Amino acid sequence: MRAPLVSAAVAIVLLEDGDGSALIPLFLRAAGLANHPGQFALPGGKLLKEEDAAAGALRELHEELGLPADRNSVLGLLDDYDTRSGFTISPVVVWDSSATNLTPSEAEVAERFLLKVEDLRSAVAGAERGTSRGFCLELPWGPVYAPTAAILYQFSEVALDGRTRRVSDFYQPPFARR
Repeated sequence: MRAPLVSAAVAIVLLEDGDGSALIPLFLRAAGLANHPGQFALPGGKLLKEEDAAAGALRELHEELGLPADRNSVLGLLDDYDTRSGFTISPVVVWDSSATNLTPSEAEVAERFLLKVEDLRSAVAGAERGTSRGFCLELPWGPVYAPTAAILYQFSEVALDGRTRRVSDFYQPPFARR
């Protein structure tokens, strides 16, 4: 019998860059973290007891990137994503009108990146089929793998382009397992 997975949430935050374009913050996780150090990630983490996905994603967004968004900023949720490292991640889509309010946590964030929506769409269009061992999103700063890549892929397909796309079977490389 398989152990139950730990509930977690991530925030896919759409920030306005001042020119009317949308940006999505991602970061490289700090080397000293217990889970997934050195990997590209969306702001997120384990849910606290009796915390729902939206509350957890907003809390983690504030802790990791210093962005104090509230429930009115939540646009919706994507499909839960089970990881091989023992988490069920609930992706929460959030809107914030300012890209200038980010203050990354030095303890959790090694480097912050702002992904342009057009760069995400280009990476999704050029990606190998998600179940392939070669699946990743080639972003401007390098390849990003599942689970982050799978969540971003579904966001692009569903939220940006209005297509139905499930990603639960997308390939997760061995290094993404802790």
